Amino acid sequence: MSPCTAKCQTRPTIREIKINKKVITTTLLNPKEVTRNELGKLYTKRWLIEVDFRFIKTVLQMDVLRCKTPDMVCKEIWVHLLAYNLIRTVMAQAAYRYNLPPRTLSFKGTLQQLNAFKGTFLRTAKTCLSIMYGYLLEAIASHRVGNRSRRSEPRAVKRRRKPYPLLTKPREEARNELCRGGASA
Repeated sequence: MSPCTAKCQTRPTIREIKINKKVITTTLLNPKEVTRNELGKLYTKRWLIEVDFRFIKTVLQMDVLRCKTPDMVCKEIWVHLLAYNLIRTVMAQAAYRYNLPPRTLSFKGTLQQLNAFKGTFLRTAKTCLSIMYGYLLEAIASHRVGNRSRRSEPRAVKRRRKPYPLLTKPREEARNELCRGGASA
């Protein structure tokens, strides 16, 4: 066993810190390396990760994967992540150009602007593309979100259930059963 492998297999030491009546558990051991306040700020920023996952799943419509084979599902996930990163890149460029914090720009608004400008970009001459891109960045910068500090949201699903039962067998089998006059699910 290599020394690196042996080091990785040791149990991590856990440090607990109480911040604002909440106990935060971490494997960071050196209190001088990361202060209690820095750890608290980092903990509150975790909300951004939750929001980003929501954007990927709902705004980019990745909540239901449509591919049927594992390889294609993997590709579908990577394409969604690529699209997310491209949208965030355009948002970062708009934020940089207009001296705004990137997190103050609307993700959904950016996606809507990209879709609105799509036809214009396809019809624009190559010499004018940079001018059109400037207009796009200006439009994106105009879609701002408010201050979202210290949000607290319940972990609950708001979607209404459909009045139909779940499809629990292959669709073809359910169709054949329906044609024979049986139940469909």
